[in-house]
Amino acid sequence: MEFVKTSIDFFGFQIMEPVTAITDLMVSAVCLYAFLKIKEVNNRLPSVLLLKYYFLMLAISTAYGGIIGHALQHELSFGWKVPGWLTSMASIALIERAAILHAKPILRSRIGNFFSILNIIELIVLSSIVLITLEFFFVEAHAAYGLLVIVSSFELFIYLKTKNEGSRILLIAVFISALAATVHLTYFTIHVWFNHLDLSHVLMAIAAYLFYLGAIKIKQTSVNLS
Repeated sequence: MEFVKTSIDFFGFQIMEPVTAITDLMVSAVCLYAFLKIKEVNNRLPSVLLLKYYFLMLAISTAYGGIIGHALQHELSFGWKVPGWLTSMASIALIERAAILHAKPILRSRIGNFFSILNIIELIVLSSIVLITLEFFFVEAHAAYGLLVIVSSFELFIYLKTKNEGSRILLIAVFISALAATVHLTYFTIHVWFNHLDLSHVLMAIAAYLFYLGAIKIKQTSVNLS
C-alpha cells in the first residue's frame, strides 16, 4: 500500500498524521509511567538507574516526535526533527550502558571498560554524523546496533550465566523492538489511517512496557571474573 500522509482539520487548524502523533504519545506515556514507577523499586543498582533515565529520555523523544515531527511538521522546518532524534540516540546509549553495567560483575574488567568507552565514542560519532547529514538512517542504525548488538548480547550472556529473570524479559523486549523496526523499514501498512509508523509505535509501546518489567526484575550479578 502506498504511503499517504493523513491530516485532520481541528477547528481550522491542520494536524498532520494524527494517528502517528497519538501512537507516538502512547509510547511516551508508557515510558513516563515506567520512569515514575521505577522510583518505587530498588534503583540503587547502576543498571536500573540508567534504565530509569532511558525511559525519561525516550518519553521526551517520542512526545517531541509526535508533536513536532508529525503533528506540526507542516508548520516547522525539517531541522526541528533533529532534537528529537538526538534525544532518542541518548536513550539508546543509556540502555546500552545499563546492559554493560549489568554484565560487568561477570565480565573481565578490560572487556567491560572497553565497551563502556565505546558506548560514549559511538554516541558522539553518530550524533555528529546526524547533525552533519540530517539523515534519520543513522538514528535507526544507532538504535539497531544498540539494541540488537549490545543490549541483546550482554543480556543473553547474563541470562545464560545467571538465569536472571530481568535479562530474559529484556531479551523479549528487544525482540519486540526488532519487530517494530521491521514494520517501519518494510512500510507494512494495515490501512491508510493505520500505517507502518502507527503499528511500529504500538509495538514500541509494548516493548517499552516489557523493558520496564525487565528493569524491575534486575538483580545484581555476581562472580567477578576480573
